[in-house]
Amino acid sequence: MGVENILHMNTGNGELSYAKNSLLQEIAIRKTMPVLKHTIKSMADLDVTIFSHCFKIADLGCSSGTNTLLVARIIIDIVDEACKENDRKAPQFQVCLNDLYGNDFNNKANICMAKTSPPNVFEAYRKQFYLDFRKFLKLRSEEIVCGGRMVLTFLGRSNADPTSDDGCRHMELLAQSLVDMLKEGLVRESYINSFNLPFYTPCEDEVRDVIHKEGSFSLDSLDVFQGNWDPYDTDYTNVNDFKEDSHRHGKNAAQVLRAVTEPLLTSHFGNSVIDAVFKKLEKHVAEHLANKKTRYFNIVISLINK
Repeated sequence: MGVENILHMNTGNGELSYAKNSLLQEIAIRKTMPVLKHTIKSMADLDVTIFSHCFKIADLGCSSGTNTLLVARIIIDIVDEACKENDRKAPQFQVCLNDLYGNDFNNKANICMAKTSPPNVFEAYRKQFYLDFRKFLKLRSEEIVCGGRMVLTFLGRSNADPTSDDGCRHMELLAQSLVDMLKEGLVRESYINSFNLPFYTPCEDEVRDVIHKEGSFSLDSLDVFQGNWDPYDTDYTNVNDFKEDSHRHGKNAAQVLRAVTEPLLTSHFGNSVIDAVFKKLEKHVAEHLANKKTRYFNIVISLINK
């Protein structure tokens, strides 16, 4: 089965679809607006004629649903604002939307690198990230004009420890949910051992290192921000949740993860176990959040093509 048939978000507009469970991603997109505005306006300050031609936008993680055109809309608005400030006519726009791709590997009883993984697994994931990110930068540099800009937003981790909670804990809890199913005889061990998610969250130093060594881009800025696992949870001050709060947050956070991972899980484990897996994930996430409010760690970089 082709990767494009399984590596995608939950389709449609139902309760469990990505379209209905992508507020987390929307929040991340909106938090990048200051970086986008700074990047675009600095381009206008350096050379206003850059807006006299067709202004091309490429979204390399567009997915589906309402967020798909949100980034393009934001960029167009910023460009229009910059043109007005410089008394220039707004350019034509060309928007390229793109998504997908993958790699793989792991070890036993986990679906991604985790605290229990041996050192060689961490190193393998790190090396794969370095290879993939270097190649990504090289290929993008060939598509972008000299002096052109690229803004990237992606999940990272807050420190050098590859097992930090904000880096991989949510995937560990998903793996634990599958192990629970194994103990109940509902999932085969061989299925878990052969299922691997191509997921790595780099720290800031790793990102800077790859950009420097690859050499095609100069780093204009690097910013970070955090977001709660439950995008509807607006409390960023309390360390712990009350039991009733953590239950609600557990359900919301599990649905966010389900919208992203269900097609991959279904293709490997089948449809019959999915509801039960994510019901268990809700419980694990709720228990985790009741003791420690872990957040996603996002990295935003603005690059200039040399």
